[in-house]
Amino acid sequence: MTTHEVANRLVELCRQGKIEEAQQELFADNIVSIEGPRVAEGMDAIKEKSKLFMSMVEEFHGAVISEPLIAGKYFSLAWSMDATMKERGRMNMEEICVYKVENGKIVSEQFFF
Repeated sequence: MTTHEVANRLVELCRQGKIEEAQQELFADNIVSIEGPRVAEGMDAIKEKSKLFMSMVEEFHGAVISEPLIAGKYFSLAWSMDATMKERGRMNMEEICVYKVENGKIVSEQFFF
């Protein structure tokens, strides 16, 4: 898959709420995820990170994912989410997500809040 195809497929699956399916289909086994000072390496670490995040969510109220902006091996998305977090209440979260694609798979992701 090209970077453009990977980007569009990620957006499609995430808009449908199929995050785990997107990870299984589009992420390389050796993916690196950077979120502030935290770095997760490999699919097992990515799955654990997702599981931890989901355990903190009480209820989702909606999300908006932009169309991808593509440049060479990279693409980015603006992603906003409205959710009620356990012990923190309802909040809007906004981030820029930057992905790198090699050999038809996402090999890195980084989130900017």
